[in-house]
Amino acid sequence: MDETRAVVVANEPEAAAALEAGAPAAGSRSALAPVALVVAGALSVQFGAAIAVLLMPRAGALGVVTLRLVLAALVLLVVCRPRLRGHSRADWRTVVAFGAVMAAMNVLFYQAADRIPLGAAVTFEVLGPLVLSVIVSRRLVNLVWAGLALGGVLLLSGGGFDRLDPVGAAFALSAGAMWAAYIVFSARTGRRFPQADGLALAMAVGAVLSLPLGLAESGSKLIVPSTLGLGLAVALMSSVLPYTLELLALRRLPAPTFAVLMSLEPAIAATAGFFVLHQALSAVDALAIALVIAASMGAVRTQVAGKTPGDLKK
Repeated sequence: MDETRAVVVANEPEAAAALEAGAPAAGSRSALAPVALVVAGALSVQFGAAIAVLLMPRAGALGVVTLRLVLAALVLLVVCRPRLRGHSRADWRTVVAFGAVMAAMNVLFYQAADRIPLGAAVTFEVLGPLVLSVIVSRRLVNLVWAGLALGGVLLLSGGGFDRLDPVGAAFALSAGAMWAAYIVFSARTGRRFPQADGLALAMAVGAVLSLPLGLAESGSKLIVPSTLGLGLAVALMSSVLPYTLELLALRRLPAPTFAVLMSLEPAIAATAGFFVLHQALSAVDALAIALVIAASMGAVRTQVAGKTPGDLKK
């Protein structure tokens, strides 16, 4: 999600300064409005993922990834019209790496969602950013949050991953590692490219990398009109719409608050899985997801509390 924050820094200096200081930008009419935008974006992402799961019997997991990335790339390239000239080799290496990580993250996550419940998949995936936050912070209290997250994972797996599909759980954990890498490369891309140009170009790279996989798995099934329509819905709900809503929210919302709200993704995913895919959660599963959410929120709060005024100006 850092690429949206980078867009704000590039285009709204006053809003960016307010974000770094941990206070809403001046002129905010309502404290709840940007929160609602973030929650709406998260709902869009996770319900889009639920639709993707419904699409998998038609197009396969790799086919769905291809549809999402190709269609989202087309929309972003048309809307953003990124400039291709004037970038250094280092710029292009960064955006290619970002696109490769994006493609890998989507492939791994959809492979997981094809095998285990959506709420469980997102819970495992969110461990990647959580581990990254703990490593970056280097504070002893983060061992508490790591312990909470570990307890949640053990509960979710029932003491062993055999309760869930072990391959699906492994895919979700791998997707989490890619999510952590995604955060790193999205920040680097945001610093090197103006507005959302880097995101559009990286999405195009991811689309090109995923296209052979999708074609190999699904072939002509990808161009069936009804499949294309659902694929466009997934692309808009999982990529284009949430990025737009997050950008609008970050103009008026403190970055730490935004990060905490992102920690709610596993619960939102479980809700989408229940309503769209009829994937019910047991009380133990709900407790496990709650522990991971609490660990994520705690890690974010600790990292923010550990920053000095000098850090916040960087």
